[in-house]
Amino acid sequence: MVFVMKNKNEQQKSFPDGMEPLGNSVFKFACHSGVSCFTRCCRKLELFLYPFDIIRLKKRLGITSEEFLNTYTGVVQGGNPFFPSVIMKMRQDEENTCPFLDQDKGCTVYEDRPSACRTYPLERAVDRSPERGAAQEFYFMTNHDYCKGHDEDQELTVKDWIRDQHLIYYNAMDDLWAEMDTIFAANPWKGEGAAGPKQQVAFMICYNIDRFRQYVNDYELLKQFKLDKARKKAIANDDEALLKFGFDWLKLILTGKPALQGR
Repeated sequence: MVFVMKNKNEQQKSFPDGMEPLGNSVFKFACHSGVSCFTRCCRKLELFLYPFDIIRLKKRLGITSEEFLNTYTGVVQGGNPFFPSVIMKMRQDEENTCPFLDQDKGCTVYEDRPSACRTYPLERAVDRSPERGAAQEFYFMTNHDYCKGHDEDQELTVKDWIRDQHLIYYNAMDDLWAEMDTIFAANPWKGEGAAGPKQQVAFMICYNIDRFRQYVNDYELLKQFKLDKARKKAIANDDEALLKFGFDWLKLILTGKPALQGR
């Protein structure tokens, strides 16, 4: 995900690297086993994972979030200087292949593939400071010479691609994560240094949802806040609802924003 900043001196957006948003224009693209570059984009890549990606993938594999983290991911210093990023751990082969790629069948977790894979060949940008109303989103076309999907005849618009790839809910969850990442980038744990207590709690909430569920139960965290019955039930049974609660709790403890109402 790329974030677009407004030009302070002009009433126009400043897009990265001269890229122009697609808007309502039509583009050609299709990806299938008949394309000569099929699965090429699953090799030699640095694939960043967002919190919702990990929830979907660990459920797909039938393992805990901690098992997923230990088996399939690595932690790196990404674009945020004050919070680590999680990336997919590629196979130790010549092409650094995605661990979920089958040579003949393609992606073995396709229905639950990460947001970046789902969005490709587009890139999504969000303007978090629009002149009016809600945040605006923009989509750009990637430009990888190896990708022959652009030579296919299928015509699409951005709306077509969002619908076809079931991106609406992924985007909504990624936007919640982007809001948290913006908070983390302001260094809310000053004085703690890297991997301090608050940062460890934040990492647990974002990436190790099963451990956070145990934490919530052990410390009876839900009893500390006024939550309606429907939300309590959702949190008890749904990892996405628990993640949203965790984000609200982090806003409260890191910024003082009244995202939750105490008892």
